[in-house]
Amino acid sequence: MLARTVPESTCATPNRPREHAVTYDQNNIFARILRGELPAQKFFEDERTVAILDAMPQSEGHSLVLPKCAAQNIFELDAEFAGAVIRTGQKIARAVRDVFQADGITLMQFNGAEAGQTVFHFHLHVIPRYVGRPLRSHGRSFADPEVLAEQAARLRAALENR
Repeated sequence: MLARTVPESTCATPNRPREHAVTYDQNNIFARILRGELPAQKFFEDERTVAILDAMPQSEGHSLVLPKCAAQNIFELDAEFAGAVIRTGQKIARAVRDVFQADGITLMQFNGAEAGQTVFHFHLHVIPRYVGRPLRSHGRSFADPEVLAEQAARLRAALENR
């Protein structure tokens, strides 16, 4: 779990701005999920990352990989955590592809409001794609919690069998 407040050294980079401690919002939704303060459909966790289902999915199985450190964006994420996110992202992409029989997978990551980032905790989107099926708009409506729970169970089972 992410500590109540994350020490600067947890996810530091040599070029990290000094103002990071002031600008990282410890109450952003992903920090609160990592601390267990908000519910989420978590289906994978290791020492450095957590994978959850997106509550407002663009496609069935839309997942998010979160580092367990306080980093708003790629510029604040050290190489160790960045590597962990990519390794977990690859594992999750394979599981999502297999479980949801996706034709392809889109990996997306946004850095800054101007780039489309809306939650300022680094995260990687893993989105299954299907021929002839466009993505739904993101952030418009919440998925049915029971459907998300069933999807998380399927992903959890697939990952346990690897």
